[in-house]
Amino acid sequence: MPVSTTMTIRVSPELKKKLDRIASATSRSRSFLAGDAVAAYVDRELEIIDGIKRGMADAEAGRLVPHEEAMAEIFDVIRKAETGKGDKV
Repeated sequence: MPVSTTMTIRVSPELKKKLDRIASATSRSRSFLAGDAVAAYVDRELEIIDGIKRGMADAEAGRLVPHEEAMAEIFDVIRKAETGKGDKV
């Protein structure tokens, strides 16, 4: 059995009712669902933070694309998609 630890959180009565509905529909405990939700949130937030840090490091190292160049590339991709001339994958 995996090692775990206990945390206590406070939620609104409305959120608890919603969690109860999900638990009932999925035959899972509220605790399992809450832990699963926290894990997904933490993973998503850490990906965002890591991406921001990579972007800041790129900016500090001068690895940037000028705005005009980036927008020109975006508009070119849009134009090709609209006219059906984009590369097919």
